Amino acid sequence: MKIAKGIVGAACILMVFLITPAFGGSAAFKDNIYDPGKLKPIDSKLKVNVGDLAPDFTLPSVGGQKIRLSQYRGKKNVVISFVPAAWTPVCSDQWPGYNIVKEMFDENDAVLLGITVDNIPTLYAWTQQMGDLWFPVLSDFWPHGAVADKYGVLRSDGVSERALFFIDKEGILRDIRVNDINKRPDLAYCAANLEKMNKK
Repeated sequence: MKIAKGIVGAACILMVFLITPAFGGSAAFKDNIYDPGKLKPIDSKLKVNVGDLAPDFTLPSVGGQKIRLSQYRGKKNVVISFVPAAWTPVCSDQWPGYNIVKEMFDENDAVLLGITVDNIPTLYAWTQQMGDLWFPVLSDFWPHGAVADKYGVLRSDGVSERALFFIDKEGILRDIRVNDINKRPDLAYCAANLEKMNKK
């Protein structure tokens, strides 16, 4: 029964992403998006490895709180989603997509932390336009890109890679995915890693 539920869940995730319109479905939002064109797929070198203790950090959130990675230690699995920049096409599709699959995170006792190098006012305006996001959106603006740099995903142009870091309840990095910056990460990959961490 659990296997069948997982298969149905994965199928639903794929269907949702195939039919969900870009830019949160808002034509007005689409008009505000800046398209940087095709970028070098990956432009950094990781400074952490699977099996390492994830480097701790504290960052301000759009919601006004300061979020510390270690506050989830012993309580929740964590997925960190680094995205390059607000108001760009792929990022503006990627994060609203996680709203659709919040249940996948809940079922695997996980929280998502979204991080960009943009400042708080920029992130506030962008997330307001996207609509409510269930996860904390964090600003790695100052010192500029310090957290992205600590993880090894700060690109030479000052934005972060499009990357996912899967961290278990003990704070250990269980998987890392640095994605082609031009493409949205595969949700099925995310689902598989969440399930693996939750079974540990």
